[in-house]
Amino acid sequence: MLWFLKKPIVVTVEINMNLMALTVMGLISRLWGLSYPRAVVFDEVYYGQFVSLYMKRIFFVDDSGPPFGHMLLALGGYLGGFDGNFLWNRIGAEYSMNVPVWSLRLLPALAGALCVPLAYQILVELQFSHCAALGAALLILLENSLITQSRFMLLESILIFFILLAVLSYLKFYNLQRHSSFTGRWWFWLLLTGVACSCAVGVKYMGLFTYMLLLTTAGLHFWHMIGDQNLSNVALMGHFLARGLALIIIPVAMYLSFFYVHLTLLYRSGPHDQIMTSAFQASLEGGLARITQGQPLEVAYGSQITLRNVLGKPMQCWLHSHTNTYPIRYENGRGSSHQQQVTCYPFKDVNNWWIVKDPGMQQLVVSNPPRPVRHGHIVQLVHGITTRYLNTHDVAAPLSPHSQEVSCYIDYNISMPAQNLWRVEIVNRESDTDVWKTILSEVRFVHVNTSAVLKASGFLGASLPDWGYRQLEVVGEKLSKGYHQSMVWNVEEHRYGKSQEQKEREVELHSPTQMDISKNLSFMAKFTELQWKILTLKNEDTEHKYSSSALDWITMDTNIAYWLHPASGAQIHLLGNVVTWASANIAALVYACLSLWYLIRRRRKIYDIPEDAWKLWVSAGGICIGGWAVNYLPFFLMEKTLFLYHYLPALTFQVLLIPIVLQHLGNHLCRSLLLKSMFSALIVAWFSSVYLVYCTFSPVTYGEPSLSATELKDLRWKDSWNILIRKQ
Repeated sequence: MLWFLKKPIVVTVEINMNLMALTVMGLISRLWGLSYPRAVVFDEVYYGQFVSLYMKRIFFVDDSGPPFGHMLLALGGYLGGFDGNFLWNRIGAEYSMNVPVWSLRLLPALAGALCVPLAYQILVELQFSHCAALGAALLILLENSLITQSRFMLLESILIFFILLAVLSYLKFYNLQRHSSFTGRWWFWLLLTGVACSCAVGVKYMGLFTYMLLLTTAGLHFWHMIGDQNLSNVALMGHFLARGLALIIIPVAMYLSFFYVHLTLLYRSGPHDQIMTSAFQASLEGGLARITQGQPLEVAYGSQITLRNVLGKPMQCWLHSHTNTYPIRYENGRGSSHQQQVTCYPFKDVNNWWIVKDPGMQQLVVSNPPRPVRHGHIVQLVHGITTRYLNTHDVAAPLSPHSQEVSCYIDYNISMPAQNLWRVEIVNRESDTDVWKTILSEVRFVHVNTSAVLKASGFLGASLPDWGYRQLEVVGEKLSKGYHQSMVWNVEEHRYGKSQEQKEREVELHSPTQMDISKNLSFMAKFTELQWKILTLKNEDTEHKYSSSALDWITMDTNIAYWLHPASGAQIHLLGNVVTWASANIAALVYACLSLWYLIRRRRKIYDIPEDAWKLWVSAGGICIGGWAVNYLPFFLMEKTLFLYHYLPALTFQVLLIPIVLQHLGNHLCRSLLLKSMFSALIVAWFSSVYLVYCTFSPVTYGEPSLSATELKDLRWKDSWNILIRKQ
């Protein structure tokens, strides 16, 4: 019974002192003086707004990417007790005492610090020496640009951390599968690969590039496994399903979970929800929900409605009319119908109300019981205030002469009869008998006589002249294959009309709607809409003082001034370690040239290095060169404002390549003892220069000590660098 007492219980722990020392140095380099400066630094002015909105549970949309990174920054604020009350209006603004600066910057700093030991472990897993791994970690440790980006409330360091974690996890999994498939450790590293990939994508869509690289690598490795005759079909299927679960299903599920948490936290209406559909807005607390809560669900003949254009660009707008007519002749000499103007108006107004009328009946009230309007029904739309009918005819629209003018019909007793019948087509219907529903249904109005579709053409950016009060144009677009969102409308506000007399109806139109039917969107419906908005929403790209092109990054011909002390010369810049950047470029060039040389020689059956060394060389290049390429080359295809910090993920992979190339040169090209000794001396001298440059630029990396004008001029190693020097 007590056999375990006969021998002592022994616990053996292996501690990698290299790893421990690197972790401590990484933490010191990133966490030292983290609260300095106690002022808004560069893009903290951007991300801080979202942190405040999280603290206040107010919904927002950020077109820069998914919400996971923002939630991590908000977590720092939550842990520090931030209440969200700070006006993020300018760079350099002093933080008030309620802002926990250290907590807000903590998670990016921790992520940046942990990149140092991750770099070490990646090279170890790539089967390179501990000396090479130590060199890679120290290069990441002493890279000024990575330090700067890690010490503020920014996302790049978090992105790089998850990217490196994904690479390390996959390498550990791959090395284990040779002898320990389907063990606990094997599953742990495989699952962690998928988790880290989803987190990287969840921080910024740039993480998708590394995710695709690892998926491709995993696919190639599995392809080689298929040719292994020692594996049974059952084992192969098990490997395939395990990879599918860990690398596809789990990342997708986690990605959805980021949005689920995001939407759960942000349940209050705010300024950003106006770009969302009416159904989405109505699901938020406050805002539109206060107006639309309890409206009748089914649109019936006699319903009083407002129609919002689904596109919402360049701004949300509602179908609108007023007593003014189109001018008899436009500025270019073309004539018009001189009918009552119909526009798309970007504000809520009583003139946005329309009445759905049955063409076969005269009444403008809802019968008892109500007769719902269904897909395919013919209706007339009567403007609530002027009682004129929505009409279109073969007259050119004012700004879009290839489209038909839309108006409210005025009978001038001339040969232009009314053409005011419209067919309701529910775009998102489930069947052809669907009922037209408030908020939920997206509908098109097809003109019966001409087959033109009611469309808000103002999405192209043009607005009517002064005679149209600069409102957006509405036209009749000839029916074509497919449809554009500018042709789709949804009922936003809705009431059942009760007053047949016009004066009573006008009073009714001015009064708020109050009935008790709720409308809730499912999570997947909200996710789909929000994801689409993130992918398609584009802020106007304006030229920034510190924007740059992707070609400027390789040679670091640009920098970014992050912060300037209001009184002294203290300042912080995003500037890299010049020696490291140059060495990374040289290492990539050497790798490419050597690889080409080896390939040509191997084609001639000449093998300069052992087969194991060749496989190691190729696998390391696939990770490092591949990681650099997928994180850098896509920027040449992007139409967005670019900054130097976009290059940092690619740079990290390139820096990992430096010790790989150095070890390869030392092992296979320096064959004599003398050459090896000289090569080692050169590496020591080179690394000393890396450390010297790190120390030289530390004042503009950490923002202290303050430098004089002369010292700042001495740091301007390139004419293209914008070092801020105060005029005396």
